[in-house]
Amino acid sequence: MGWLDVILGRSKPVRPNLDALFALPSAAVTLQAATGLAPTGVGSVSFRAAEGSAFATLSADVKALLGDRVEETRDEYGYSWLVVRRDPDAVGDLVTELHAVNSSLEGAGFGPSLLCSLVSFADPQQRRLAVVYLYKRGTFYPFVPLPGHTRDTALELQVRGVLAGELRIEEDLGRWFPVWGAPGL
Repeated sequence: MGWLDVILGRSKPVRPNLDALFALPSAAVTLQAATGLAPTGVGSVSFRAAEGSAFATLSADVKALLGDRVEETRDEYGYSWLVVRRDPDAVGDLVTELHAVNSSLEGAGFGPSLLCSLVSFADPQQRRLAVVYLYKRGTFYPFVPLPGHTRDTALELQVRGVLAGELRIEEDLGRWFPVWGAPGL
């Protein structure tokens, strides 16, 4: 970042740290102990799909690598999701596969198309939670959807407090974007 950037108020974007995803398994234990929300075994990676044979080949390679544990879907906003399903007790394996999907997309030059990754949780009362990793910010935040496109902000703030020592939580609440219709929620 140069002096002109400082004068004009530009900041250097945070470089994503995909290895931060590997903190999720221990954070899942903490989250379950504090709130009763347990992993569902579903995680996903959201991205803007690109056109062309290079992207199609990469997508086919990822699907071949993960087999029937992965499926591709599109949401109502036009974003693509690669959804990975594992046993709920295999959070470490789920995170490893989400990391592989993200790394494959990034390594093939599609990093700017990556939006977020999420791991889903639920409790016996059927409350749902996603711990969302913002690729471009390198931070996490909780998202708790309720019927009617509303959110349980009280639970989101509680989860933020629980996970603050485990994950790099996004400080700007304005960036806690709702991921309505995300697979697994």
